Amino acid sequence: MSAENIKFDALVVGGGIAGLQAALDLADQDFKVAIVEKDASIGGKMIRLSKVFPTLDCASCITTPKMSAAAHHPNVTSFTYCELQTLERTGGEITARVTQKPRFVDEIKCIGCRQCEYNCPVYVPDEEQGGFAARKAIYIPFSNAIPQVALMDVLNCTLCGKCAKVCPTQAVDYFQKPRDFTLTAKTAVIATGFELTPLRDKQQYGYGEIPNVITALQMERLLAPHGPYNRVIRPSDGMEPDSIAFIQCAGSRDKSMGISYCSRVCCMYAIKQAMLLSGAVPMADIAVYYMDIRAFGKGYEQFFQNSKAMGVEFIKGKVATIDPGENGSVKLQYEAQGAQGGVKTATHDLVVLSLGMVAGWNPENICAVGTGNDAFIKTIQPKIAPTLTDMEGVFVAGVAAGPKDIVDTIVEAGAAAMEASNYLTRLTRKLAA
Repeated sequence: MSAENIKFDALVVGGGIAGLQAALDLADQDFKVAIVEKDASIGGKMIRLSKVFPTLDCASCITTPKMSAAAHHPNVTSFTYCELQTLERTGGEITARVTQKPRFVDEIKCIGCRQCEYNCPVYVPDEEQGGFAARKAIYIPFSNAIPQVALMDVLNCTLCGKCAKVCPTQAVDYFQKPRDFTLTAKTAVIATGFELTPLRDKQQYGYGEIPNVITALQMERLLAPHGPYNRVIRPSDGMEPDSIAFIQCAGSRDKSMGISYCSRVCCMYAIKQAMLLSGAVPMADIAVYYMDIRAFGKGYEQFFQNSKAMGVEFIKGKVATIDPGENGSVKLQYEAQGAQGGVKTATHDLVVLSLGMVAGWNPENICAVGTGNDAFIKTIQPKIAPTLTDMEGVFVAGVAAGPKDIVDTIVEAGAAAMEASNYLTRLTRKLAA
């Protein structure tokens, strides 16, 4: 990994399921592909999930083979823990200026033995486990992370030196600095994914203020077999909840938050989690507060009906306020719809916010590709060629172009890879003519 200009046929920005699929499809056609990923591991959001809807297949069982295939493919090079500074078209090529963020661990020397992690005396909340468990100040992000290379949390490191002393390859480097390098390619695929709607400043939902109000991604970790507790318990006191509520459209379809669009997947992932909870906590009452159930995909309506048959209660009403109740409970006030409408209150032991999707990357001052009013990458022919952007040779895949589920994301990644492949073929023929 030279600090000089490194040349590839194609560049993929983002190492989630969309980026991995696009990279592998291009690499299997014998194109040299570079993946630039901001996290310390490839895998994106999907590797953090428990199961996928509507099949309830293991998310890791789908994502990990893709991660491994990309890591071992001779035509794929992954640049993890990197920030894309600029992406420009110059002289018929796409040039990406990238900054390798310091891990404070030599990526070449590190053998992933985790001795540094085992001997570190500092414990901090683990964001990979929703903040429910602890990690060390020097750590490998999660058990199936790729690459298996440690990184140091310098904000919490006490510089005690124990990690450096036990490292068998002297990989710990307290003085490591950011490193800039340049990638050039003939085409690029943007697969930068999404983030959940930020809510910390939104008092309406109580997140960050009420301990037993959590996000859907935190619930994924509670349900995951490699999660923090191996069971579903309340964060505040470790009690198994007797009553669990899901609040739909928390941060979607809400003009007051600047997010007027539907995020498409929130209804279905809430139904999935409710079904999993009915097995994990069989005695618990599970309620879903919703405005509309949008089950748009193949088998999704049946999935919805199955959840109702399993005893999940669906309450049509918009939750207005969430307040702390007695003994750690959470009190909801909502406006019920229908014949029994009106303002009502309910109390639950645990509340899950079904947060929406917002764009995971802002290309402003980085790339000339355009965005829509929703801040997702703009596609110029969404009905017939949904991966085309307004920048020549640059294509988009997955949630970078707008909210969608995993199935559509993978299909769109394949389409983006084919568009990029066709572009490379046309370019080669043009140069040969």
